[in-house]
Amino acid sequence: MEALFSIPVLSVFLIPVLSSYSTSLNLLFFYMTWSTLVLSHSRLRVELFGTIAVRVLFYALPSIVFFLFDILTPSAAILIKAQGATGLPGGRRRRRIHAKEFKIAGWALFNLFLGIVVQGILETILVRTLGKRSALKVSLKLPMPFEICRDLSLAMFGRELLTYIIHRYALHSGRSPILSNWHRSWYHSLAAPFPLTAHYDHPAVYLVNKFIPTYAPAIIFRFHMLTYLLYLLLISVEETFAYSGYTVMPTNLFLGGIARRTDMHLLMGGRGNYGPWGVMDWIMGTVVGDSQTTDDESYEAADEPDMRKAYEAAKRKAVGSATKPRRR
Repeated sequence: MEALFSIPVLSVFLIPVLSSYSTSLNLLFFYMTWSTLVLSHSRLRVELFGTIAVRVLFYALPSIVFFLFDILTPSAAILIKAQGATGLPGGRRRRRIHAKEFKIAGWALFNLFLGIVVQGILETILVRTLGKRSALKVSLKLPMPFEICRDLSLAMFGRELLTYIIHRYALHSGRSPILSNWHRSWYHSLAAPFPLTAHYDHPAVYLVNKFIPTYAPAIIFRFHMLTYLLYLLLISVEETFAYSGYTVMPTNLFLGGIARRTDMHLLMGGRGNYGPWGVMDWIMGTVVGDSQTTDDESYEAADEPDMRKAYEAAKRKAVGSATKPRRR
């Protein structure tokens, strides 16, 4: 753990943000810090501890804070919840939190670190067992801005495509009844998204639907480690706020739209909004709830009873067809 919280690891993330020096000095300090990190640790340790640091700092800690805020001060949290009391961890039982909510939070954190463990196992097999080069490029040479932008664009498009295909055709169809049943009984048992639920699902479903679409583009195009950390940082921030259930977002136009889509996917019983950004849903015509949420004002003023009726109808339909493997 000392490597995770060492000065070189933390400096990689903090120097560009907190330093008041000129750009040239910032780049020099950053390169020196990165060089120290790479030369003092193995490539596998740099990859794993860098991944853990990003996930802890930009997803786990903020999500835990939001989760505690929801359960300790529900009267304040409900004011900024898109689904009102339904969006609290305890739902309408907001005065009494049960063990189920903590179990959900525990499984979400377990899945998060399960993905990191699988990543470490894959890298160990690739490098130490098969004698191949690492899946991610860990080198002293820093990536150029053009390379970073190109790789991030490829990664985001690849993640959107893979998530859409897996989510729609494996988790919400009869092609994979086991994964579909697990996804329905785990994630779709939630009334609405709340903090930490971005990584809540059956572990097998999580690896297929979350880990693979996130990690696969990075190893297919063999990202530089710094590009991968930036890519993971963006995804962590997206997941933190998109699944928070709040109407207040740092960039409301972008993250607010993703959060609305996440809410409607759950409220409409998984009948659309399969991709994280909605690009593939727009192309394939599987957008749901968009007509009710064309702008921030209409979304915040949306009639909660109507949305609850839609959710309850979708749940009744799911219960009525529970014996059937196909789910739409």
